[in-house]
Amino acid sequence: MTQKKIAIIGECMIELSEKGENIKRGFGGDTLNTAVYLARQSDSQQLRVDYVTALGTDSFSDQMIAAWQQEKVETTLIQRLDNKMPGLYFIETDEHGERTFWYWRNDAAARFWLDSTQADLICQQLAHYDYLYLSGISLAILPAASREKLMTLLSACRQNGGKVIFDNNYRPRLWADKASAQQAYAEMLRHTDMAFLTLDDEDLLWGEQPLDAVIARTRAAGVQEIAIKRGADSCLVAVGDEPLREVAAIKLAKEKVIDTTAAGDSFSAGYLAVRLAGGSAEDAAARGHLTASTVIQHRGAIIPLSAMPK
Repeated sequence: MTQKKIAIIGECMIELSEKGENIKRGFGGDTLNTAVYLARQSDSQQLRVDYVTALGTDSFSDQMIAAWQQEKVETTLIQRLDNKMPGLYFIETDEHGERTFWYWRNDAAARFWLDSTQADLICQQLAHYDYLYLSGISLAILPAASREKLMTLLSACRQNGGKVIFDNNYRPRLWADKASAQQAYAEMLRHTDMAFLTLDDEDLLWGEQPLDAVIARTRAAGVQEIAIKRGADSCLVAVGDEPLREVAAIKLAKEKVIDTTAAGDSFSAGYLAVRLAGGSAEDAAARGHLTASTVIQHRGAIIPLSAMPK
């Protein structure tokens, strides 16, 4: 069997989190979470998983790359920019356990991955990948000119027979205003073959609408496969003109839910692990639920490899 290639495009940041008087350092990012969980659940002989971003030449960036290589995520397309560093965020937790996130990312290396002298060569390679995956955050961090370059890349990949996969992951604070985000998302969907839509994010971006309207709007943009994520509720899958299918979530006792970080990212990874290997959309959604329900029973975005479902 010929090995297929997927490139996952986005940003990973330095994570600082407080617990009492202690500060813990880690790394985090929505697309990176998906890359790791996809690589863990795929046969590397059948699917090569690349992560595409830009980092600095600092020790934090060195540690990130070393960790991803341990996870069998390919890092050869990651750029190292001399004058930039990864972004940083801090998780502040109050006495009730509620979390607040603070970000320092305006000059992060990942914002400039399409502006470097290496960018054109990397895009030429990516245009021949079988799949390109990105999220709403992958879009939001880019300057407008870079976003246009990205759309050109996505178009070239599709013209070469590749498919584009998009996770809506809308974060209002990353956009100048809602109108700018809507315009960017509408264009992105016109370049998308498969979309993961978190329903809460759709409502936040477009206003709350009936589910049929959400699906119709996405299909009208040309998206052929839609997986609608609804947190702890069932997932809805629409493939082509086939009827909408509902796949039940895995119900957990409240005390088993430790940390919902990366729940949506890991669902997408589980879904893709099955779907890109030729499985049905229903089986893919079931694997997505299994992956997410496992991840949220552990603390942190990336759970130990030993805790992964079989």
